[in-house]
Amino acid sequence: MPVLQTLFAIAYVLLAAVVTVDVLLKKSDVRGALGWIGAAWFSPILGGLIYYLFGINRVTRRALRMSKLRHPQVDKPGSAQIKGAPENICDLLGASGRLTGEPLMDGNDLVVLQGGDEAYPQMLAAIAVAHRSIVLTSFIFRDDEAGRDFSDALIAARARGVTVRVLIDSVGAGYFHSPTYHRLKAGGVTAARFLHTWLPWRMPFLNMRNHRKILVVDGELAFMGGMNIGAENSRTLHPKDFITDIHFRVRGPVVRLIMDAFARDWNFTTGESLDDDFWWPELAAQGPVYARGLHSGPDADIYKLEMLLGAALSLAKKRICILTPYFLPDARLQFAIAQAGLRGVQVDIVIPDQCNYLFMDWAMRAHLRFFKHIAANIYTTPLPFDHSKLCTVDDSWCLIGSSNWDARSFRLNFEFDLECYDPRLVQQLDAIIDAKIARGKALSISALIARPVWIRLRDAAARLMMPYL
Repeated sequence: MPVLQTLFAIAYVLLAAVVTVDVLLKKSDVRGALGWIGAAWFSPILGGLIYYLFGINRVTRRALRMSKLRHPQVDKPGSAQIKGAPENICDLLGASGRLTGEPLMDGNDLVVLQGGDEAYPQMLAAIAVAHRSIVLTSFIFRDDEAGRDFSDALIAARARGVTVRVLIDSVGAGYFHSPTYHRLKAGGVTAARFLHTWLPWRMPFLNMRNHRKILVVDGELAFMGGMNIGAENSRTLHPKDFITDIHFRVRGPVVRLIMDAFARDWNFTTGESLDDDFWWPELAAQGPVYARGLHSGPDADIYKLEMLLGAALSLAKKRICILTPYFLPDARLQFAIAQAGLRGVQVDIVIPDQCNYLFMDWAMRAHLRFFKHIAANIYTTPLPFDHSKLCTVDDSWCLIGSSNWDARSFRLNFEFDLECYDPRLVQQLDAIIDAKIARGKALSISALIARPVWIRLRDAAARLMMPYL
């Protein structure tokens, strides 16, 4: 067997060397780079294969080309000037404009929809009366009672002459078998799966997922937020263990930016450009909300979400509210939270008492042990599991959409959020958060630290996967 041993040694050295070169040239985080290099050299062959599956960003080059696809109508509106807005909020809006390159659009109307029982009927009603076009993207699109209602509505719209495009994430909707995708295709709907391939060297699997949830009808009415399509989001359909969530109905000029987010993803996936005028109608003012779209993902938009949240934490003067199902901020955001607390800002963080993934509970509690000296109030909400995602600042600014406070949303998934300025909307969201706090309980960091050592070890081990959670 000496020949096999020699071949194995050569393959091991070559693979480890290739990984080392790739890491040195592409990885910005020093600790992460050291970890990958160590894995490649100290875990022969296996370390290199794990890096190949999870450490390589295969979408950067294609996404950078795709990011140049911008419908010219999106760039027409200029950044709105807000009279009477607090100085720190104006600074935050200015920073966001420079970060995203997107206009801040006034004249928008946003309606808060709590749970599938509020959101789904309105979304289905909008699909039922569509005249020209429908686009829909969802991370999870189940083929259950709720999902089939959407599939049937989309198929019916296509049958009456509406142009329909549906983009489903290939992992969220089933990589090897996607009933919803096949149901839509059989019904004549033009549908596609995001980053779906059978070529092993191009399979992203768990990373680089399209986590966006967008529905745009006739180019003028949009629904977006953090809610997937499935019966578990409806108390009526799933009364025992339903999921509570928040979605938004959007009208006004910012719908163009929501449509643009879908159009770029669709072009990236299928090569089709949605350039016809019926996709892009002229949009009149509908309400008082100033809004701007934020794309984030493992491409040219990486770190944008973290940078905007960091700016929000740094510029807040009175109160920050964070409502998220998964809370694993990295050291930079954790530092920004600590700084806000030192400035006397009230920081309220609301997370579920029980997640839908047990290892996320373990990882979050291990991470929160390091908040012992951070002046932040942490609350847990009882079941049902709360999948809502909100961040508000100083009663006037908010970030709403599909993003969680974890590495997967910050760096591994494609997300879409809206940054909004409107005191009335933000006060409504703060009231929702305060109601959740009133039903929940304060989390004691001292109690976390005092738990049995085997539980702390289990949680700490789960936290080691934080870069991929």
